[in-house]
Amino acid sequence: MMPHPDPASVRRPSREGPLAVNQLRLLDDRILLAVNAWARGTGALHGPVLAYASYGAVLFGALLLAALVVSRHGSSRDLAATGWAAIATLLALALNQPIGALFGEARPYAAHPGILRLADVTTDFSFPSDHAVMAGAVAAGLLLAHRRLGAVAVVAALLMAFSRVYIAAHYPWDVLAGLLLGAGVAALGWLLVRRPLTALTRWLRTLPGLRAVFADHTERPTHANSHLEPATVARP
Repeated sequence: MMPHPDPASVRRPSREGPLAVNQLRLLDDRILLAVNAWARGTGALHGPVLAYASYGAVLFGALLLAALVVSRHGSSRDLAATGWAAIATLLALALNQPIGALFGEARPYAAHPGILRLADVTTDFSFPSDHAVMAGAVAAGLLLAHRRLGAVAVVAALLMAFSRVYIAAHYPWDVLAGLLLGAGVAALGWLLVRRPLTALTRWLRTLPGLRAVFADHTERPTHANSHLEPATVARP
């Protein structure tokens, strides 16, 4: 087994800063190297973990689609929340681009050339992780309307975050920041758009082209006896 580099000895200028920040970065490096050391000894997991880290976004897309199917005849609030989960994911990913460019964090294998790298080499930013942003937004978004699907998405998001560190594509704080950013956009954004988006969803469901597919089966008749035949009024 190859010796692992000492985090303190491989510090690059791009990861230097105030003492408190450096301490966090040192801890970040140590966690990265600990995970990498475990990855060296678990060769059987390389293929499955790399596949999930690279293509796991398909699972999150499937969860969003499943949520749409489940909620299409549910309340307008739940259907709106499902739609917001997808919108929030795209919005969070868009917001992450200038944030990543601002920090300009290099990938772990650039600062630690001796680590085991399963990820493809790329020149884009490392902090925050796009994959983690996506996973965090989907998980938080689905929790707003679908507890069970949301719980599945939370587990999938945590696995995605770990897998990105396992393949040495990201530092631990890259994925942690990504999860928090994605979840924050989904949760805080919902507080702002919940009422107007629910109202818009309720109106859209009345349109002829959407009524049959997204009819609300939770609405109750306005009058308790509306299902009864109207009484015949006898004339004098």
